[in-house]
Amino acid sequence: MIAGADLREETLAFNEQLRALLATIAPVESVPPEVTRRSRYEGRSIFPAPVFLDEARWVDVPSRGGGVRLRVVEPPGDPRGIYLHIHGGGWTIGAPDLNDLELSRIAGETELVVASLEYRLAPEHPYPAAPDDCEDAALWLLDGGAAELGAPAVLSIGGESAGAHLSAVTMLRLRDRHGMADAFRAANLVYGAFDLSGTPSRRLVVDPLVLTDAGMTWFTDNFLPEHGLEERRVPDISPLYADLTGLPPALFTVGTADPLLDDSLFMAARWSAAGNDADLRVYPEGVHGFNAFPIGIGVAANQAQTDFLKK
Repeated sequence: MIAGADLREETLAFNEQLRALLATIAPVESVPPEVTRRSRYEGRSIFPAPVFLDEARWVDVPSRGGGVRLRVVEPPGDPRGIYLHIHGGGWTIGAPDLNDLELSRIAGETELVVASLEYRLAPEHPYPAAPDDCEDAALWLLDGGAAELGAPAVLSIGGESAGAHLSAVTMLRLRDRHGMADAFRAANLVYGAFDLSGTPSRRLVVDPLVLTDAGMTWFTDNFLPEHGLEERRVPDISPLYADLTGLPPALFTVGTADPLLDDSLFMAARWSAAGNDADLRVYPEGVHGFNAFPIGIGVAANQAQTDFLKK
C-alpha cells in the first residue's frame, strides 16, 4: 500500500471535489460516444484540458484494418528504445494526442521514444479491431518501424485502463501467434481491465467515482456487443484467464477506490505465480484515473512508472 496519512487526507479531499464536479456532468453511458470525445478535446470533461505539443508528430503505420497512426514524442538525447503506449477510454473514447504532456514527460525522463497508438474505437469498430491494431503496430515496430522512429528495437509497452488491457493482449498475441515471448522488456499496466466478465470489486465498490458499474458495462458492451459472459472469458478478451508464463516484468498500479481494483490484484498475483516479476502498487483512496490529476498520489504513481521504465 503506497501513501502516507497526509496523502490519504489530500486524496479524500480531492475525491469530494471530484464528486461535486461529476454531479454536473451527464454519465458517460447516457450520451453518444462522439459527445464525450468532443468534450475531452474541448477541455469540458473532469480531466485536465489537453495541451497539444508542436514537437509531437503523427506517424502512419500499415495494418490489416487499413492503417493506424502513432503519436510520437522523442527524448532530448539519443533514445534507448521505444515505449509503445496504448491509451485508455473503455475502448470507446480517448486519443493519443490528449496525452501529449504525459507522453513528453515519460520520453524526457526515460530516454525512450514514446509512441502512442491511435487504435480503432468501439462501438464503430468492436472487438477484435483494437487488439488487431495493437498487434499490427507492435509487429511493425519490431520489423523495421523502430529504425524509422530513430530508436533501437528495444520495446516496452503499457497504458491505462483499456490501454493496460490491450497491452496484456498484445503481449500474449506476440508470444502465442508469432513466437515472440521476449518482444517487450517491460509492461506498465495501470488500473487495467483484465477480466471483462467482471471481478468482485466492480460490483462491490462503494460509491465509485469516475468509473461506475453501469459505465463499465456500457464500455464493455460497446467493445463486445455479441459476446456472452463465458465468451468474455476467452484469454484474447480477458487476459486474466490466459497462460501468463514467459512474460516480462510488469508494474501494476491501482487505487483502492477503483472498481477495477481486483483486476490488478488478481492479475499481479497470477503474473507472479507464472514466474514473472510483478510489482504491485496500490494507492489508498485512489479513484479510477487518479494519476491524471495533480495530486500527491498521482505524482507518486507517475514517478514510479517512469522509474520502472528507466530500468
